[in-house]
Amino acid sequence: MAKNESLSRAKNAKKDEFYTQYEDIQSELNHYEKHFQGKTVLCNCDDPFESNFCKFFLRNFNYLGLKRLICTSYAASPVIGQQLSLLDQDGNPVVQGCGYVMDISEVPMSNGRGVSDADIDALLQSKKSGVKKLQGDGDFRSEECIEYLKQADIVVTNPPFSLFREYVAQLVQYEKKYIIIGNINAITYKEIFPLIKDNQLWLGASIHSGDRKFYVPDDYPLKAAGCGVDEEGRKYIRVKGVRWFTNLDYAKRHEELVLYKRYYGNEEEYPRYANYDAINVDKTSDIPCDYFEDIGVPITYLDKHNPEKFDIVGSSRNLGQPMSEIAPE
Repeated sequence: MAKNESLSRAKNAKKDEFYTQYEDIQSELNHYEKHFQGKTVLCNCDDPFESNFCKFFLRNFNYLGLKRLICTSYAASPVIGQQLSLLDQDGNPVVQGCGYVMDISEVPMSNGRGVSDADIDALLQSKKSGVKKLQGDGDFRSEECIEYLKQADIVVTNPPFSLFREYVAQLVQYEKKYIIIGNINAITYKEIFPLIKDNQLWLGASIHSGDRKFYVPDDYPLKAAGCGVDEEGRKYIRVKGVRWFTNLDYAKRHEELVLYKRYYGNEEEYPRYANYDAINVDKTSDIPCDYFEDIGVPITYLDKHNPEKFDIVGSSRNLGQPMSEIAPE
């Protein structure tokens, strides 16, 4: 039984082995610079040597004023050690089939002005990289990785979409700050929506629509439209409905939502629900500026939710409606 569970876990992890593009990471994290000074950052669903999350924090370690960076890898990763010939701190080659951790508190700069790719390569191939083999498989749920989680101030990563509920539950349990990627459908999960309703979790600043490209392992099947191979020979897929989820505040979250439509005099444009006292609004831009009772809105409203202007009072799961509901303050 235990062996079957392990195989199933490895299979699911491999299906979720999506590698986030550097530019998507940078576009989002630019909104949180003030939060990182003197903090320990954990990337616990990332190959320390291949992940763009790891690369971003190595490149910006000194600029952000980080205290420490910890990155752990999962043993089932199909790409670890493929792009670089690396050694751990004991001088042993980094190989597939093992979980690893990179734990560093310093990133040297050869020119004294900024961290270059050459600086990162040199660090990763030196004993200063703090790379060591984990005793376990690197699963974020393992006791070993939980100990690293306890030491972190902020968690930033792309967790397996299939384990999103469990991953967020762990972050909440240990009261961590975080910036993570997930699918917008996660908003409707019974474990996630209460956090959104209570203003303990919200959507990030940079992704509001469309799909996103993620790199995948070489043996990943490319069956859907829009998937392919880039000019460097890396396979990628496109995933719709991707969003950042966070509990770190940022300026754009408090921008005024400009409303121009009116309810009174145009009541026919806003049908009422039969089993709940609220009007329906199909688009965020159609929210009336002169209506101050409950309003049913699409799930995409959360991309522009301003907690100073509206309260979230429920969702279709607990109010029996097809949309989330908001109440103007």
